[in-house]
Amino acid sequence: MVQLADLRPHVRALLVLGLPLVGGQIAQVSIQIIDTLMLGRYDLEVLAAVVLATSLFFSVFIVGAGFSWAVTPLVAAASAGGDLVRVRRVTRMGFWASMGYGALALPVFLWSEPLFLALGQSPEMARIAGEYLDIAGWGVFPALAVMTLRAYLAGQAKTQVVMWVTIGAVFLNAGLNWLLIFGNWGFPELGGRGAAAASVTVHVASAAALAVYAEWSFRGQQLFVRLWKPDWAELRQVFQLGWPIGIATLAETALFSAAAVMVGWIGVAELAAHGIALQLATVTFMMHLGLSQAATVLMGRAHGRRDEEAKRGISVASLVVSLSVAALTIAILAAIPQPLIRLFVDAADPMRDAILATGVGLVYMAAIFQLADGAQVILISLLRGVQDTRVPMWLAAFSYWVVGAPLGYVLGIVAGVGAVGVWAGLAGGLSCAAVLLWHRLWKVKLAAA
Repeated sequence: MVQLADLRPHVRALLVLGLPLVGGQIAQVSIQIIDTLMLGRYDLEVLAAVVLATSLFFSVFIVGAGFSWAVTPLVAAASAGGDLVRVRRVTRMGFWASMGYGALALPVFLWSEPLFLALGQSPEMARIAGEYLDIAGWGVFPALAVMTLRAYLAGQAKTQVVMWVTIGAVFLNAGLNWLLIFGNWGFPELGGRGAAAASVTVHVASAAALAVYAEWSFRGQQLFVRLWKPDWAELRQVFQLGWPIGIATLAETALFSAAAVMVGWIGVAELAAHGIALQLATVTFMMHLGLSQAATVLMGRAHGRRDEEAKRGISVASLVVSLSVAALTIAILAAIPQPLIRLFVDAADPMRDAILATGVGLVYMAAIFQLADGAQVILISLLRGVQDTRVPMWLAAFSYWVVGAPLGYVLGIVAGVGAVGVWAGLAGGLSCAAVLLWHRLWKVKLAAA
């Protein structure tokens, strides 16, 4: 039985590692918000096309990011065991798996215009989105390199640099957007293509900054020496751990995309309210995501030491912190839903009242599923820490697509509850995932130890 006093060092370690990662995640969301604001001021049609393009980019990218996330627990375990040779080997094969995936993904981006046309988009929207991805698609390589370097550094408890590099990327992205989207200071006015060029540049700069820091901070590990040399056993390990992580993340992302489609069937005002509520929920979720990444590191290090008592303490401490954060965000969302929604809606917008009417209910729903959303991401990350990814993938996919999506459809569309019904389905799917993942961690993995 874990005692309260025993949790304090685990809570402290989680916050020391996790708060910089929370800051980095919020900074990453800020980049997306700035892109939306600046493209919206340039041209709404270009904004819509770029949103379409980035949705495809993210959906493809997130699967490959699973290989990078697999690096974190492997590096953490090897580092805790003092096996610095394996730290280097695992990370190098993380690069191999990520770059190999990027090479497979690149043709999807370079020939995306016919894909958008096949999906029923207008020729003009498909053209603009395709032009964006002709440039932005090349960013998949440095973007995946950034993810792998972040995993390598986080696995060895170097998280502050991740936050500072991401904050720097926010300012660099805003400046490059200002120059290349609008054509300021004599630069060409490139619109959506300018935003794409800015994104690729930011990915390259971020990868370079993290690589320099990694080389300087861990000189003795010689991370980039003989990077070309294969290590098939470690590559197999990274692949086996990584692809279920990517698929599980894609399943969750696709659930929210499906929710947007269903809300779009209901009405334009409802879809706008959905987008606003989702932005608010995303910001709060970043806190849980940053903490979950720290939980993976701590769990991975305990797994490397074969310290079963520490695993239990870390699990309880992570859930306690996540639930505390959820309680805080629930209080904020439930207390001031209308003022939060008004931040996103022009007072003169003719749909303002309809958006507010639907949006308040959705913000309340966002508050309700804070507990489940935070718990499920913490639990699946703790399982990654003990290198258990395949069964959690199936549990997550079942929860999202056998429970969440059908429940949202039945409540929102069939029963006529509307957008709030769709979000109730989301809450049901996330709650199911939290329960199943808790059972997997506590009753299977930790009980068997």
